[in-house]
Amino acid sequence: MVSTIGILGAGRVGTAIGRAALGAGYAVNIAGSGAGADIELLVDIVVPGARAMSARDAVADADLVIVAVPLHKFRTISPGMLAGKIVIDTMNYWEPIDGRLDEFERDARTSSEIIRDYFPEARVVKTLNHIGYHELETDGLPAGHEERRAIAVAGDDDAAVAVAMQLIERFGYDAIYSGPLQTGTAFQPGTAIFGGRHSADELRAQLALASGQRPLSGAQLA
Repeated sequence: MVSTIGILGAGRVGTAIGRAALGAGYAVNIAGSGAGADIELLVDIVVPGARAMSARDAVADADLVIVAVPLHKFRTISPGMLAGKIVIDTMNYWEPIDGRLDEFERDARTSSEIIRDYFPEARVVKTLNHIGYHELETDGLPAGHEERRAIAVAGDDDAAVAVAMQLIERFGYDAIYSGPLQTGTAFQPGTAIFGGRHSADELRAQLALASGQRPLSGAQLA
């Protein structure tokens, strides 16, 4: 059971997720690139209730870790620090934002597969990357609400995926499993899913189109 979330990244995405997590009843540790004291005032103002820590301390007692640093900085995180942890990768390779990153341009793997292979002992899940950080806090709705949005989740570790999906549900969204980590390409920048607003059935249909399969409705999956 997840009670404490560690967030690596104190920018707009990390702090928005932190506020959403606090609102959902989780304890939140949040880290920037340096000592916890460096961001303590920022965290007190922007994410009141979260604990500002160093990266190592933020993940030490976390049941789940969210990586929300700019993609070009992911190698500043020590792989050993995340060993054995369930890790949510929220990062995107988006050239207008990141500039051209040859590592991602030339590699046939998806960005999250590259992240997974950099953190070989972590249990990496891809999600929370195709919804705007400002929408994450405002668009959550109770289960069953006719206007409830859906968020896609991709991962190779079934147990880690289940934990991530529970987090999404507690945030107020329907969590839809897309398949193994490589299927995360269906909701990266430039796709119909990225930045769009989809119900559970609409998201399933988009994921099915991306995989070349016939979409299933919620009733068919029940």
